[in-house]
Amino acid sequence: MSLLIALDIDGTTVHHDGHLTDAVRDSVRAVADAGHHVVLATGRSVIATIPIAEKLGLSTGFAVCSNGAITLRLGSDLPDGYEIIEAVTFDPKPALTLLRGSWPDAVVAVEDVGVGFKVSAPFPDGELMGDQRVVPWDELVGHPATRVTFRSPTGSAEDFMELTERIGLHGVNYAVGFTAWLDINPEGVSKGSALEQVRRSLGVEPADTVAVGDQRNDIEMLRWAARGVAMGQAPAEVQDIADEVTETVDNDGLALVLRTLV
Repeated sequence: MSLLIALDIDGTTVHHDGHLTDAVRDSVRAVADAGHHVVLATGRSVIATIPIAEKLGLSTGFAVCSNGAITLRLGSDLPDGYEIIEAVTFDPKPALTLLRGSWPDAVVAVEDVGVGFKVSAPFPDGELMGDQRVVPWDELVGHPATRVTFRSPTGSAEDFMELTERIGLHGVNYAVGFTAWLDINPEGVSKGSALEQVRRSLGVEPADTVAVGDQRNDIEMLRWAARGVAMGQAPAEVQDIADEVTETVDNDGLALVLRTLV
């Protein structure tokens, strides 16, 4: 019996500074070598996901990026080591029009798949991988997008949760991060929805699914999985919907979960 094991990246597989421990890497390799399907499921862009897949030795299979808007097939036979098999887009203008001016120092990034981001102003170093191109507002909102990020250096996650309730975002799927970071995706799109398509492609039974994550954008994924595991540092609302809670990322909580699957 092969399991589908879906893994969030930041705060689950790697620390927030990008560090990958030997214990986690070895445990990921162990479940993959045992014949299970390991699928990275992340809010990261494609070009920020591939280096992690390479570090983990995941050269075949699937990966879910941009909170479910992008699904990749990995393969060493492919020119870039991957191909995009699904990309779901939406019109970012209504949501960004609501958000514009709602937070004094907020900046906006619109994903440019495989390249980087179009931004309203530069993001701090290390927050976005790939090219950042500052463009006028009309260009930010003028084309279909897979994901939009709204970010503030001064606010908090709680501030942004209150903000989304106040302005009433509709017609999109969104999640607030562990800081003042808001990701917006097409309506109905999440890590869980993309993983369901991957599950069907692989022919894995629903009962044979496992997911591990640590943030609000993992909630749909943890609900989707037969065994949904929250990291120990996850917000209360994430832990509450999970089937179980493991140790924190600092204590290699993911490795503890994966060792139970070999």
